[in-house]
Amino acid sequence: MSTETLTSAAELRAFLNGLPGVDRVGAEERAARLASRSIKTTAKAAAIDLAISMVDLTTLEGADTAGKVRALCAKAARPDPSDPSVPRVAAVCVYPDMVETAVAAVAGTPVKVASVATAFPSGRAPLAAKLADTEAAVAAGAAEIDMVIDRGAFLAGDLMKVHDEIVATKEACGDAHLKVILETGELATYDNVRRASWLAMRAGADFIKTSTGKVAPAATLPVTLVMLEAVRDYRAATGRRVGVKPAGGIRTTKDAIKYLVLVNETAGPDWLTPDMFRLGASSVLNDLLMQRRKLATGVYSGPDYFTLD
Repeated sequence: MSTETLTSAAELRAFLNGLPGVDRVGAEERAARLASRSIKTTAKAAAIDLAISMVDLTTLEGADTAGKVRALCAKAARPDPSDPSVPRVAAVCVYPDMVETAVAAVAGTPVKVASVATAFPSGRAPLAAKLADTEAAVAAGAAEIDMVIDRGAFLAGDLMKVHDEIVATKEACGDAHLKVILETGELATYDNVRRASWLAMRAGADFIKTSTGKVAPAATLPVTLVMLEAVRDYRAATGRRVGVKPAGGIRTTKDAIKYLVLVNETAGPDWLTPDMFRLGASSVLNDLLMQRRKLATGVYSGPDYFTLD
């Protein structure tokens, strides 16, 4: 079934409800087992560099200023000014009114600019306002849009509304990639996470993302496992690859590496690139940089050595 063949809410509901249920205990046990894997020496060094290259460095605060955004962009392009061998991060993510500032700041680098839209983080706004939000960010130069679904509509069973809003937002994105935020902490069950993942992919999402970072719990390993299984199965069914982005609560190098193991063992190595997997976790970057320096020099640099985000 593709988006072109969805003709009614009943058909969409029947498809999503026909997906196999998630074995909660099995998912949690598998995530815990994979998280216990130990990565050492050269493999750990490679994993750290890969994780750095997957970070979406983010500032989404009401107190954001142009100066803060420019400083964040400088860090995105050169995470450790003393070491040019450190990879750049994948993207910086800002509110729509800061996109133009960010685009100018990363000009000449491969770092992408992403912007949240569609009444982030609540998703509670008329569709016209959500689309205007998206169009403004794209017009300002955003290469990626992080939209948030209407969880109220999803939980109330108005699946076609959620589907159609994703389709409309994807169209408003033009050439920009669309990340669809499920806000899994509000979806209550793994079955709902699986259904929301498939709904978003069928509607045209380029990425599915766990969380806004504003709601607890944010990203967890079992939830991300369910989403990785969904993108794996979706590719098997359609041939199209969709990326995954856990966001929120990923704070240490150990956390980041656990996610990389999860990706490799669930979706496979095709997803172990910044084009297919992102870490929405600004606070993890400094720890990755500290652990990288320790592996290279044997000396652990404290957090004050690196800029605060």
